[in-house]
Amino acid sequence: MKIAYLDCFSGASGDMTLGALLACGADEAAFRQALANLNVPGYNLHVRRRKVEGIMATDVDVELLEVDQGHGRHLSDIEAIYRASGLSPRVREQALAIFTRLAEAEAKVHGTTREEIHFHEVGAVDAIVDITGTCILLEMLGVDAVYAAPVPVARGFVDCQHGRMPLPAPATMELLLGVPTYPVEIRGELVTPTGAAIIATLAQGRVGEMPAMTPLAAGYGSGKKDFGAPFPNLLRAVVGEARNLQTSAAGADAGRSPTTVAVLETNLDDVPGETLGYVQERLLASGALDVFAVSAQMKKNRPGTLLTVLAAPEDVRRLSDLLFAETGTFGVRRTWAEREVLDRAWETVETPFGSVRVKTGSRDGKEVTAAPEYEDCREVAGRHGVALRDVYRAALAERYRR
Repeated sequence: MKIAYLDCFSGASGDMTLGALLACGADEAAFRQALANLNVPGYNLHVRRRKVEGIMATDVDVELLEVDQGHGRHLSDIEAIYRASGLSPRVREQALAIFTRLAEAEAKVHGTTREEIHFHEVGAVDAIVDITGTCILLEMLGVDAVYAAPVPVARGFVDCQHGRMPLPAPATMELLLGVPTYPVEIRGELVTPTGAAIIATLAQGRVGEMPAMTPLAAGYGSGKKDFGAPFPNLLRAVVGEARNLQTSAAGADAGRSPTTVAVLETNLDDVPGETLGYVQERLLASGALDVFAVSAQMKKNRPGTLLTVLAAPEDVRRLSDLLFAETGTFGVRRTWAEREVLDRAWETVETPFGSVRVKTGSRDGKEVTAAPEYEDCREVAGRHGVALRDVYRAALAERYRR
């Protein structure tokens, strides 16, 4: 399983997250093309490299082309933007989950409901780009789950749409409830509401020391403020393969221990099909390793569905909570299973129709299989008006031609 670790030693913001993930090897041109599917005008995206306290970092700036009139957006406006977009289902689901978390925090702080809250700054175009761009880059990098370091918090005040606020800003503090933090002697905003929402939503229950992993890429995203030495205003992202240490030797090949996963199951006979589809998307966006549904004949001869979720051990409680909340089930069965997965890698090939990512699987250093990325093939096929299978064939032919 590929994971991303957000090492927020100087805090976190949306633009810092974008810069750090871009610096991990994501293709900037492909990122801009994917971001265009958001279909939101009114900004220019500037990306540049610069040194911060001797460390080379990627700086991302969203230049607004329109003046914010202070009216803000409702959550329903954000939902409408994502429904009308050409983004992948995973990106839409993750981005909307982050905005929903923001709405709930703002609503609690201001004594209203998430449907009535005006987002103001966090609903502006730059926040939409930051949040959506983060989800796009995680998908481009093939990240299955996000982890984060404990969050540093500073003192002082910040001026925003609602006036002067203490730091951490009230909405930020609400988002950080349950997230490990520690104080630093800095005057200034280290964690923005957008940065806090990204961590609280995507790394929920996974904030702490760097997990056991094999790092494959590391990158730094720079903030806009200069706190001076020895406090570089940077966010470091590390992307790599998780090394699950909860293994069993029983039945394992020499040198290849299978990882332990949780199998969560629940039988459902009163959940509409629309809800099942929504729940499956939410589970995958929340870090489930796999989700699938099988038709079942249940008691009293009722047709039903067996919903099964594969989860990493550390995600069991969080994904079980989601199942209870979204399906209304009265019970979730839990068993443990061992699985062996191929070593995975991503390559980009150039077909006559455009660039397509291909995932390869290897065992003991020998390639076993390769598969073109569906979302890439679908986008290319739609753009050129060709059959999906023709794009698949072209991608595989180019991959094996090398």
